[in-house]
Amino acid sequence: MKLIGIVGSNATNSTNRQLLQFMQQHFSDQAEIDLCEIKDLPAFNEPADKTAPTGVQLLSDKIMAADGVIVSTPEYDHSIPAALKSAIEWLSYTTRPLIDKPVMIVGASHGSLGSSRAQAHLRQILDAPELKARIMPSDEFLLGHSLTAFAEDGQLIYPEKVQELEECFAEFVDFVTLTNELLKNRHVNAEHQRQFSWELDANGGQN
Repeated sequence: MKLIGIVGSNATNSTNRQLLQFMQQHFSDQAEIDLCEIKDLPAFNEPADKTAPTGVQLLSDKIMAADGVIVSTPEYDHSIPAALKSAIEWLSYTTRPLIDKPVMIVGASHGSLGSSRAQAHLRQILDAPELKARIMPSDEFLLGHSLTAFAEDGQLIYPEKVQELEECFAEFVDFVTLTNELLKNRHVNAEHQRQFSWELDANGGQN
């Protein structure tokens, strides 16, 4: 199974990056996880030709080729970081690779809540008509007090959180398999949905 792990922060030192790096190593016998950064992507500026910048196109191509996506988000002011929102806006405005793509949301934060509000917000965003991601329901992984959660070798030091993450990841592997099996004959419909525009009504006319 090939997965993409998106580091939902442009911070140089991010515990969300550490979380994905741990998952990449810990679950290497179950899936190949390719970590993708958003820190070098330009701020979204709604280009008239809807052409994705090179970095956005590369990210989109990796998402399209993957079986599923893991997004690890911090929480800034009860929401996701601006850099992550900007990256998602690029994807939704240009290539729309997340349509019908299985997505797992995880998150780490310095406080005790483990990015719970940001994860809830991200679920709302990914459910938008331009995105239509298939978000894994029910399970969520919240890593609080993340500054002290990792050893020098990158291992997650809380056994109970490791077990929780293992259970969540096992659920995601099943979710990816079942979702892709159910949707394998819907490629034509997904391509149609990538043409969605608020500027056009149901009959193809301008709103």
